[in-house]
Amino acid sequence: MQLARVLGTVVATQKVDGLTGIKFLVVQPLSRSQTPTGEPVVAADATAQAGPGELVFIVGSREAAQAMPVKFVPIDHAIVGIVDAVGE
Repeated sequence: MQLARVLGTVVATQKVDGLTGIKFLVVQPLSRSQTPTGEPVVAADATAQAGPGELVFIVGSREAAQAMPVKFVPIDHAIVGIVDAVGE
């Protein structure tokens, strides 16, 4: 799991059947100190509640596909949680 900040949304004109109704968001992966690491990625929102500006947890690869309502859909990243607060 990795922290990320939601930057915005992605509009897909066509999706695989298992992804119908799933929101795609552009997220910036962050380090533990919340500084950007790497390039932004597109993540499917498994929580169905994340929005721009929010701090979220993302997973990748097989874990991302398992986090979705329909298992093993073709995605690389998924948002699996929304972070309420970060402690020191």
